[in-house]
Amino acid sequence: MLWEILTTSLAICGGTLAFCYYQFSIVPRRNPLWKVCALPRPSLFHSNMKLILDPSFSCKAHEAIAEQYGRSVRVQGVGPWDQRLLTFDPVALHHVTKNSNIYEKPWTTQRFITSFIGCGLLSAAGSVHKRQRRVATPAFSIQNLRAFAPIVFERGFRLRDRWRDIITKNSGDKAVLDVCMWASRITFDVIGAAGFDYDFNSIKNDTNELFCAYREMFELSISQNQNVMRQLLSIYFPIVNVLFPDLAARTVKRCHKVIWRVAGTLVQEKKKKVLDALQGGKPCEDKDLLALMLKSNLSTEIPPDQRLSDEDILNNVNTVMFAGSDTSSLGLTWTLYLLAKNPEVQDQLREELSTVHCPESFGDLSVDEIDSLYGNVSELPFFDKVIKEALRLVPPVHSSIRVADQDDVIPTSQPYKIQKPGGGAVTVTSPIRVGKGTVVHIPIEAFNLDKSVWGPDAWEFKPDRWDNLPDVVKTQPGLYSNLMTFSAGPRSCIGMRFSIIEIKIVIYMLVINFSFHDTGADIIKSNVVFTRPYIKNKYQEGSQLPLRVVRLDKSPIH
Repeated sequence: MLWEILTTSLAICGGTLAFCYYQFSIVPRRNPLWKVCALPRPSLFHSNMKLILDPSFSCKAHEAIAEQYGRSVRVQGVGPWDQRLLTFDPVALHHVTKNSNIYEKPWTTQRFITSFIGCGLLSAAGSVHKRQRRVATPAFSIQNLRAFAPIVFERGFRLRDRWRDIITKNSGDKAVLDVCMWASRITFDVIGAAGFDYDFNSIKNDTNELFCAYREMFELSISQNQNVMRQLLSIYFPIVNVLFPDLAARTVKRCHKVIWRVAGTLVQEKKKKVLDALQGGKPCEDKDLLALMLKSNLSTEIPPDQRLSDEDILNNVNTVMFAGSDTSSLGLTWTLYLLAKNPEVQDQLREELSTVHCPESFGDLSVDEIDSLYGNVSELPFFDKVIKEALRLVPPVHSSIRVADQDDVIPTSQPYKIQKPGGGAVTVTSPIRVGKGTVVHIPIEAFNLDKSVWGPDAWEFKPDRWDNLPDVVKTQPGLYSNLMTFSAGPRSCIGMRFSIIEIKIVIYMLVINFSFHDTGADIIKSNVVFTRPYIKNKYQEGSQLPLRVVRLDKSPIH
């Protein structure tokens, strides 16, 4: 009996070891990606992720990779079996981003995002994403988005007056302000009003119940103090958060209750308003994104079986709140920082912006005057170059990943190295074969800062480069000005136009009223979901970017 138990145990152990060896050693080596030369790593269980994901040195790392390996290379992910393709070859990236039916976001990423904001456009995949995108796209037309200009201007005036008040109480003409925090507040207010006709009023104070719920949950999603192993465990086994909830799980649950109660009620009220208007034979006049999505969802052009549920609508409201406010606020933050670090550019920009007159009070503007004001501001040539250059140099999304749902062949245009059977390497330009399940890393920052495309000064803030771009730039993929900042293809950022409108109006309002100066703080970039600013050695204080802000107009606040 003892012998039988012993032999059975040995057989189980042997079988387990054989299975593990096959899965983690034989299977990966059958992956055609193994032919591509790989970055070295210190040991079997070390990854290359920090090297290519940390924006404090990733641009130098990508430059070294391009020089030694070319623009496609194999990198080590999490675990010895996780072999990924890193590429900033424009043809390869165009193929991956264009074919979203083959290259989807990994299920782990989808589950992580869904746990916070539900299954909206940011995390949905396949037919679900197509259905949601079809309903949401009409709401993001340029005509609808231009109608949000008054909302952004009104919040811009609010922020201007709030800063004037703070500066006056501080010393009369200047103060050190955390522009990262204030950019987050104004974008929350703008998205709240434009997204579902709701006023967070966070510029004035931060006590609104719904604002606090969103902010607390979003801050939790980017916290650097979370237990990584616990986070991974909850992604693979969600039941853990149900049976053994930690502080993070309890916080998300509490915030979800507030969002479902308050935002869910807003969805139901708006839906009733849209339905009542349709039944009355008149279209609903509301222009917020929620109303526009509901009208699109109820239109006869959408088959009943393709319409979104109320839960889907709310999930996409949450998605707009998260992705829309965070990326736009970081775009604003880094633009102000770059202007502070380059005072000659700031002065030139202010001189151009000042040619467009802005009244002292928002109430002095009619709807037509606001539209004309935005039209004049948005067409200023140097201003446009400044925004493009800032979004090129510091894209809020540092990088992204996709996973192949089937075997595929990725075309290339740039040489890369493959391993020769007898040892050594050879440079080729042939397509790259990838197997099902292969992860493709999309280095957005590296693509935007590639010196072979943008020139030897690619890492410098030079808005005038947009006057004389190299011809190769025009062949680059990208939704926005041949940049990957807003991605490309069917999964590109649906709110890109709205983000540009928001950034331009807020920068205009701030730069004509204040000047921005470096405080001397050692600001570094950290990749925490998005590229965020931190003061070196002060991570525990959270994301921040202090600038010395000087009031230019000493007139009293109206």
